Amino acid sequence: MEKIFNRLNDSQSAAVKQTEGPVLILAGAGSGKTTTIVSRLAYLIEVLGIPASNTLTLTFTNKAAKEMKERSLAMIENVAYPPLLCTFHKFGLLFLKFNIHLLGRANNFVVIDTDDKKRIIKKINADIPTPLIASEISRYKNSLMTPDDAYKQAELFNYKQIAEVYREYEAYLLENNLVDFDDLLALTYKLLNENKELAESTSQRYQYIMIDEYQDTNELQLKLIQKLCLTHKNICVVGDDDQSIYGWRGAHIRNIMEFDEDFIGAKVFKLEENYRSKSPILNVANALIEHNRSRLGKKLISTCGGGDDVTVLNSNDENEEARKIAIKVQKLLDSGVRAKEIAILYRVNVLSRSIEEGLNRARIAYKLVGGLRFYDRAEIKDLISYIRVITNNHDDFSFKRIVNKPKRGLGKASVDKIELAAHADGMSIFEYIKNVSMDTLVELVKKKNAATLKEFVTNIEDVAKLAKESTYEFIDILEERFSLKEIYKGVQDEDERILNMDEFYGLFRDFVKKSPEATLDEFLNELTLQSEQDQVEGESIYMMSIHASKGLEFEHVFIIGMEEGFLPLVGDGSDLEEERRLGYVSMTRAKDTLTLSHAGSRFYKGRRSDLQKSRFFNEAGLCEGSLIVEKNTAFKKGDLVRHKVFGTGRVTGVSKSGREFKLQINFAGTKREILASFVERL
Repeated sequence: MEKIFNRLNDSQSAAVKQTEGPVLILAGAGSGKTTTIVSRLAYLIEVLGIPASNTLTLTFTNKAAKEMKERSLAMIENVAYPPLLCTFHKFGLLFLKFNIHLLGRANNFVVIDTDDKKRIIKKINADIPTPLIASEISRYKNSLMTPDDAYKQAELFNYKQIAEVYREYEAYLLENNLVDFDDLLALTYKLLNENKELAESTSQRYQYIMIDEYQDTNELQLKLIQKLCLTHKNICVVGDDDQSIYGWRGAHIRNIMEFDEDFIGAKVFKLEENYRSKSPILNVANALIEHNRSRLGKKLISTCGGGDDVTVLNSNDENEEARKIAIKVQKLLDSGVRAKEIAILYRVNVLSRSIEEGLNRARIAYKLVGGLRFYDRAEIKDLISYIRVITNNHDDFSFKRIVNKPKRGLGKASVDKIELAAHADGMSIFEYIKNVSMDTLVELVKKKNAATLKEFVTNIEDVAKLAKESTYEFIDILEERFSLKEIYKGVQDEDERILNMDEFYGLFRDFVKKSPEATLDEFLNELTLQSEQDQVEGESIYMMSIHASKGLEFEHVFIIGMEEGFLPLVGDGSDLEEERRLGYVSMTRAKDTLTLSHAGSRFYKGRRSDLQKSRFFNEAGLCEGSLIVEKNTAFKKGDLVRHKVFGTGRVTGVSKSGREFKLQINFAGTKREILASFVERL
């Protein structure tokens, strides 16, 4: 008992001891979430005598599962079999190994990875972008939609085609006894849903279930959890609604917000003591997140004492920002701070480019986490390859990279044939296509492809001539002539890739403005210096997106791009509350110091744009931003309200409706939507 409870505070201890019935542990950032989970598991097994085999603990990453397993086993003695503590998908894999025969399939199935999945899809249909089909199939499976369902739902012709690909893809998997990543959960749910006896016996086996990072669960995972709780309600979920940042990949914040509706009689415990960040950091983070209306409500309290105030860094543009951050980072390193305790975070990956260059100039080693260096990204390499071929027609390596981008109907075999013929004649590929007759070219490739190749080399020569006349306009001519953005049309991350291309175009224009007499060769030489920096050995500071930083902590954190349009992202499809949660997550990564940086202008979508400071400066109480006036509502989920006709009810949700706010209210079992101005709070 003492080993379990001596490191827990009162809230954690109460949550650990509540073992029966539904339990929601709202665990704020840095509040000892993992400690609470492993202590609760140890309490069940060591103190209450629950067999380890009757427990099931699920999380999202192998790293988290490994850490939790090691820490829980250190607290549990004399256990014949360790408790099952794994990711959702590992649980699905184990379950299918024992039960997939009930679907008429052998249990020697093979799980395919993302690359395998894309290869299969490409064989079925190479016309529609493969990443788009892959993401749609994933969405269908996580929504438990069959190919027939997907076809009936599709309104556009393209999506009817995708549904047909889904049908053929599923048939291929079945024929070859393969399952993909999504099947691990979808087939597990299918088995439990169609076999009541199996669902009951599985539920009886796992009498005590714990789910980590519950705010990141999707609709399918909730349904799976409900099946596992068929014969009991001993479900304990741990999460933080304020850190729900994966809505774009299917996570449902409603799962944690409405846990008490999915599991009646739930008890809620709030972990608000923060063991990570100094008070000034938490004050800013708390102030920001309090502006969100869809939250269960809690306030982090620092146990680390006072510290430096949060710093606001003002810069005229991204280059000045990069210089200032490099200077501050160097000062920290000179004072003895270890490089790995410093992180630079951003909302949009495209912002990394200027910081990368600033750190390179200052000779500060860095690691880019969860993403490629700007110049290593496929879309940037494509652009550089185009410029290389335009400046040097004999660059076969670059020519082969771009000859079918955008698609020109040329397969690898066709290009290989031309390359062999060109080398046999002592010419580069470009030179060969330009100089040989159409008849000779048609002997190697189809007539249509031969004409396309001739047109391609002519276009390259035309653009090269125009580039000599006006270097500044070259980049517009390049895009106009070759429609390079079409390469990424329809892929899942199309917007980000286009943003990166626009950043590169802007970078080119800026180079020409600063050096009007410079040639394309000089631009390429400048890039080579930037993109082929020697990798410095030893410790490095970290650069990453805010999404990649979740779950990590650093002594010193810099958040760049604190402008309207970057953090928060604004416009169609953006969710301001999720943007605010991203701001909150980024701030609560910091232990000792936090620096928030904004620039007055940046290259954005190919041209320099003046930017407004993020509204988050105001909302966080820093009084440095531009105030975005928005009609407020005093109501939040859980409030009791009175309506003059419908009487007393409880608010179950809040949403925007024009300039007003719309409340979802439960009036004694009758649910209605009412504008906020028509009710009063009790």
